[in-house]
Amino acid sequence: MKDKKHQKKKKLRLKRKLRIRGTITGTADRPRLTVYRSQKHIYAQLVDDTAGNTIAGISTLSPALKTSIEKAKAKEKGKVGLSFLVGNELAKKALDLKINTVVFDRNGFIYHGRVKAVADGARKGGLKF
Repeated sequence: MKDKKHQKKKKLRLKRKLRIRGTITGTADRPRLTVYRSQKHIYAQLVDDTAGNTIAGISTLSPALKTSIEKAKAKEKGKVGLSFLVGNELAKKALDLKINTVVFDRNGFIYHGRVKAVADGARKGGLKF
């Protein structure tokens, strides 16, 4: 029973994802910042859809975030706090690559909680949406 409910939720998210991707595309000047949220981790990437390249990517599993994550866990911020750090670190990488503006792709997830925290972290890091 639980398996069917999970499959239905996943199917609805994929429908939302396709609907969003029909209107959002990333270019080299303004790449698409896409977010994927799993049960334990969060992943964020900058994608150039015209060339089909991933420009930069980061997640809670990245070695670049290891020290920041350890400090955040000491402060007990939880998964939302870690998501904010992921967005902030991705913004730093983007600014190093001379990317200032992005298009946000929530990937079918509700703009709430961890997905919103990634966006807030990227904005605080200097990216414009």
